[in-house]
This record gives sequence, C-alpha cells and structure tokens, in this order.
Amino acid sequence: MAIYSWKQFKLSVLSANEWFRETPERALDMAYNAALNIKAIEDQHFEGQKISLASASYGDSVKSYFNSELKRSLKVIQTRLAEFNTSISVVGIFEKKKLGDSEDKFHKYYQQEFQDRPSIILEKLEFIDEVASRYSKQTTSPIQKSNSIVEVPDASSSLAIISSQENINNSTDNISSNSSINTTEVLKNDQPETSFLPRSLLSTFKRIKKELDPEAEEDVIKKFRKSKVKTITSVRFILLLILVPLLIHQLSKMTFVGYLVDRFLPVSSQQEEIFINRDLEEEALMELRKYEEELHFQMYLGQAPELFPELYEAGKEISEIPKLEREELIEHKVEEKAQEIASEYKNRSNNAVKNIFCDLISLITFVGIISANRRDVEILKSFMDDVIYGLSDSAKAFILILLTDMFVGFHSPHGWEVILENVAKHFGLAESRDFNFLFIATFPVILDAVFKYWIFRYLNRSSPSAVATYKNMNE
Repeated sequence: MAIYSWKQFKLSVLSANEWFRETPERALDMAYNAALNIKAIEDQHFEGQKISLASASYGDSVKSYFNSELKRSLKVIQTRLAEFNTSISVVGIFEKKKLGDSEDKFHKYYQQEFQDRPSIILEKLEFIDEVASRYSKQTTSPIQKSNSIVEVPDASSSLAIISSQENINNSTDNISSNSSINTTEVLKNDQPETSFLPRSLLSTFKRIKKELDPEAEEDVIKKFRKSKVKTITSVRFILLLILVPLLIHQLSKMTFVGYLVDRFLPVSSQQEEIFINRDLEEEALMELRKYEEELHFQMYLGQAPELFPELYEAGKEISEIPKLEREELIEHKVEEKAQEIASEYKNRSNNAVKNIFCDLISLITFVGIISANRRDVEILKSFMDDVIYGLSDSAKAFILILLTDMFVGFHSPHGWEVILENVAKHFGLAESRDFNFLFIATFPVILDAVFKYWIFRYLNRSSPSAVATYKNMNE
C-alpha cells in the first residue's frame, strides 16, 4: 500500500513538473491563437486592413461584436506574453540545472522538436508583434532571428541548447510592452466617444452637422452616383451571364450543331437508331398502343367518322362496313401513326444529342464571359454583399429557412426527383431509380452540412443577430 501511494505521489509530481515545463509553450500558443483570431477578422471582414469600426459598413451590434473580440484578443496577448516572459526565465534556469541528467529524462519539447524551438518561438513572436503593433501608437521593428543562437553539440546528440535565452526574454518583453495597450485609445477614432449624453442624441447632432455642411450635398450625390453605377453594372452583367449563354445555345442548335447532328444521325426506320434509350422506346410504344385502343373503342361505338373521312364523304356508317375491312382501316391508321411517332421520337433523340454539345458551348461561353470581365465580377460581388448584408435580420433568417427547407428539408426529395428526371430527359439519358435514390440520400445531407458550416463559420461572425433570429424561427 505504501509503495502504491509512493508511486501515485511520484506520478503526481512528474505530471506537475511536466505541466510546469509546458507553461512557456502553452502561454505563447494562446497569445499566437489570439493574434490569429485578430488576423482572421481583418482578412475576412476588413480586406486585410486593421479593424476600423468607422470604415466598416456594419450595424451597431456587429461593430460591438468586433470591438469586444479585438479587446479580448489583445488582452489575451498581453496576459499570455507576460506569462511567457516569466515562465520561460524560470524554466530556462531549471533546465540548465538539469543538463547533467541523462537525456532520457528530458521533456518531450526538448527531444526531436527541440532543434526547431528557437525558430518557431521567434516566428510566433514576430507574428504577434506584427498584429499587435497595428493597434499601438508606436510600432517597433520585428524581432530579428539573430537574437537567438542555436548551438548543436555533437552529431550524436539530438538536443539543441538555446544559448541566448536572455535575448529572447528581452525581445518578448518589448512585445509585451507594445501589446499592453489600451484598446479604448486604439479605437477612439473608429467609434463614437463615450459621453454622459445618449449615443442616439450624439448621432442626431452629428447628422444635423453633416446636413448643414455645404459639401454634404456633393458627397451624397457622389455616393448616389457610385451606387447607381454599381447597380447598373451588376444588373447588366447578370443579364449578360444569363442571356448570352441561352442565345448561344439556341443559335448553335439551330445552325451548325443541328446541321451536323441531323446529317450524321439521319432518320431511319430501324428501331435501334430511332430511340436513344429504352425509356423513349417504351414511351413511344405506349403512345402507339393507346392510339390503337382508342380507334377500336370509337369504332365499336360507331363514333369514329372523323377518323375515316372517306367513309363520312361516302355517307356510309361504320356498322355497315365488314369487320375485316374495319380492321384493315384501323391497321392502316396505326401504320400512319407509327411513322409519325418514329419521326417525332427520332427528332427527340437528335435533340438530346444537340443539347449535350450546345450546353458545352454555353458553358464555355459562360466561363469566357467571367474570365474576360473580372472587374464586373468584383463589382457584382460588392453589389451582392450590399444587398445581402443590407437585409434585416428577419429577412436573412427567412431566406435561410426557405433555402434549407427547399433543398435539404423534409419535402426536398420530391423536388430533387423531378429535377433529376428532367435532367435525364434533357440529355437523353435513361432514368435510373437506383441513382436517383442514392443521390437524394447523399447530396441533400452534404448540402445541409455545408449550410450549417457556413452559418457557423461566416454568418455567425458577420451577423450574429441573424443567426439568433434564424434559430428562434427554426425552433
């Protein structure tokens, strides 16, 4: 029992020792992740620039969210760098005392990854300094890698000793001093100053001051003209993307594609050359069988004079015609109908082949338009952002619910089945029930996962209130 207790105590001491040695790396990683969070917000929402609430076209709730995220991340950087500076000095002294021990007792950070430790630390510190310096009044030059010297003893040793531990500590002290900034001062030019007066009243005063400005009208006109040009360009480009491929599709089908297909796939009386797939053949046979049954039915009822105009002109009744002659007349009509059906379904088969080539040409045209109009694409993206983010939170939530229920909801399998059937008919493909069921069982699930990831990854940051409204409406 005493031996077991001693082992437990020894394991606890070793675990505490391991946690203590990991403190510098753990603190640096937390500061590095906070800097990555700031960098992600800058890249995704501020076009790689610093987080400036004055230049952002977001609502008050979104600006408040960005402000709180920035403050939290900068506070984490400040706190964790201070922890890093303190712990790495203590751990460094402790490690120097342990250099006489066997190499098997070294910490996991000081084995295979120990050789890369100085460069990794310096890279992370440089990145943290680069991000944090944007929100300080005085920026400092990044840490030079010459501050850290790595000495590798013998080739048999797998350890590298940091000989300039003090230089790293001094560098991180500079970063900590640069990172310990007041975020209120950083953002005082980016957001309204706090005052004893309500913010809405201050906004009203600013609006009145702006309206009394003699240049305000000119600024409004410039903004309106810019918005008008953006709207006209975007609508024109959307129409161009829709109409030009459709016109190319129809023109190519009516001209060279139609000519080539009709020439190399002539109408033939052979059944295997008439139908492009088995479904068309069954549909044609069903239509012919239905026509023949209608003839017999009307013949038996004596109500088919319009089908036999020669009898109607001669003034004869159908009942007066012998049964054998009536069967011959019906057979003659069925043969004529069979020729019409063969010609019709041959054209449908040829049309399916034409659709394949014409759709390919339309796709190439669509890609060519996008490649040749990169500037219009950027304008369209900006226009769509203005339209989407200009919607109210309720409208965004309604559109999300509509799209998710339509494409991944309970009733979506019926819609996907209709779409797959029409696509198969368009390209002349035989309908496969197994493929349809497999597609319906997998694709909506993937689409649902994409929707949820987009809501969690992007919309939750850009419009958190819309996500909250979406959840409430969905419940």
